[in-house]
Amino acid sequence: MKKRFRLYWLLALLGTLAASYYPLCMCARVLADAVRFGEVRAEDYPKYIIPYAPISIAVITGVLLMPLILRREGKLRRAAGYTLPLAVFFASELLLENIVVATTGLKTTVENWQMFMCISPNVYETRQLRAIDVLIGEYSPLFKLHFYAISVVLILALLGSMYGFGRVVRTGDRSGVRRLTALSLCALLFLGMCIWACFTAFYRTGELLVSPLSACLMGAFFILLGTTAGLYAGSFLRRGSGLLSAFIAAGMTLLMYVGEMILLSGQLYRFGTGYLFEGIAGLVLAPVDILIILAAGGLTFLLEKRVQMR
Repeated sequence: MKKRFRLYWLLALLGTLAASYYPLCMCARVLADAVRFGEVRAEDYPKYIIPYAPISIAVITGVLLMPLILRREGKLRRAAGYTLPLAVFFASELLLENIVVATTGLKTTVENWQMFMCISPNVYETRQLRAIDVLIGEYSPLFKLHFYAISVVLILALLGSMYGFGRVVRTGDRSGVRRLTALSLCALLFLGMCIWACFTAFYRTGELLVSPLSACLMGAFFILLGTTAGLYAGSFLRRGSGLLSAFIAAGMTLLMYVGEMILLSGQLYRFGTGYLFEGIAGLVLAPVDILIILAAGGLTFLLEKRVQMR
C-alpha cells in the first residue's frame, strides 16, 4: 500500500508540475523583467499569470505536503494541508500585484492593471487604455473579492480531490470515491472555464449588455463555482448535509455577483433585455441572476444526494 501511495503521490506531483509549467514560466519571465528593469512593459505582461501562477504555486505546495498530511492524519494536519497552501497563494499573489506595469503614458501596479483587464481581454489599443471609462468608476480594492473567491475554491477543490484519492490509495477505503469523483469533475470543469475566460473574457466587448453566448458562459461559470464550493464543503460535513452544501453553493455564487458588482461600480452585466434580465426594484440582481444562484444550490443538492447513495 505504501508503494502504491508513493507512486500516486509522484504522479500527482508530476501532473501538477506539468499543468503549471506555462503559468510558472510566464511568472519567472515577469519577475526577471521586474528585477532587471524595475517594471514590466504592458505588451510583455501575460495577464493570466494572476491568479494562475499563485494558484499553481499553492497547489504544488499542497501536493508536496501530501505525504506528511496523510501519514498520521488528524485535524491539525488536515487543516495545515489547506491553510499552508492558501498562505503561500496570498503571499505570492500580493508579491505579483505590486509589480509595476508600464504602457504609453501610464505606469501602474499589476493590481490596478488587472482591474482594467477585467472588463475585456483587449483593454488597450496602441498601448492606450480605452475601456476603463466605459464601466469602471472609482477604484476599490474590493474588486478582487471574486478573484480571491475563485482562487480559493480552485485551490481547495483541487487539493481536496488529490488528498481524497490519496487517502483512498493509502487506506483502501473506497467509501468516498463517488463524492471525490463528483468534486474532481466539477473542479476540472471549473478550472477549464477559468482558463477559457482568461483568454476570451467570455467574448465580452466592454458593454454591460452581453451577447447570448457570453450570457450562457457566464451563467455556467457562476453555477460551476458555487457547485464546486458546495461539494468541497460537503466533504467535511456529515452524511445528509445536502441542504447545507446547497446553501454554501448558493452563497458562493452570490459572493461572485457581489464581487462583480464592486468591479462595475454597483452594476452587473446584463444577459438580455426584458423583465427577466432587468434589476428587481431595490436590487441590482435580475430574476435570471437569482435563478442562477438557485441553480447552483439546486445542482449541488442533487449531486450531494447522488454521491450519498449506496
